[in-house]
Amino acid sequence: MKIAVVSSNGKVGRLVVAEAFRRGFDVTGFARSENKSDATKFVQKDIMDITKEDLAGFDAVVDAFGTFAPDTLDLHTKSLMHLSDAVANTDTRLLVVGGAGSLFVDKEHTTQLLDTPEFPKEFYALAKAQADELAELRKRNDVKWTFVSPAAIFDPEGARTGEYILAGEEFTVNDRGESVVSYADYALAMVDKIEKGNHIQQRISVVGK
Repeated sequence: MKIAVVSSNGKVGRLVVAEAFRRGFDVTGFARSENKSDATKFVQKDIMDITKEDLAGFDAVVDAFGTFAPDTLDLHTKSLMHLSDAVANTDTRLLVVGGAGSLFVDKEHTTQLLDTPEFPKEFYALAKAQADELAELRKRNDVKWTFVSPAAIFDPEGARTGEYILAGEEFTVNDRGESVVSYADYALAMVDKIEKGNHIQQRISVVGK
């Protein structure tokens, strides 16, 4: 398979690149700084400068972009819509590294995790920005998108166990009552989704076992 990883220098992006290489995928990394991933094919370019031509011919594009500074949070939606435009009306799938705050805590899907009293206030702005980008993505019927939310605790240092729980729109915990997943197991799940080609125009979530 031929895939592109946008923001391939980030912690999640680098692990997605590495996981894809394990399976023999043809991987191209995109980032605005020089290549720091395992990608042997690399395009140094800002995400907002990526063109339709840059992404032509890929089976899948992984959007691993993330920003935490308050004055740049709107870039989550802006950059995702830019990438959506670049792959619109093609067979190229767009898989998005999302957030947990937009997961629903009720079966009616009326209350999101970020709107519960227990949600940490320091993460609210980021969670809202990621919820907003999902809301905009849901409007796109011209893109074969999949939005992949991690567990509430997204552990950059956690081990690659090779196991995970694949869930849907609702906040899910494992058998120990935990909502946690390592970056490495999340990357494994992401590449599994690329390989299987399902969950088109759906949000799914990943929890560690």
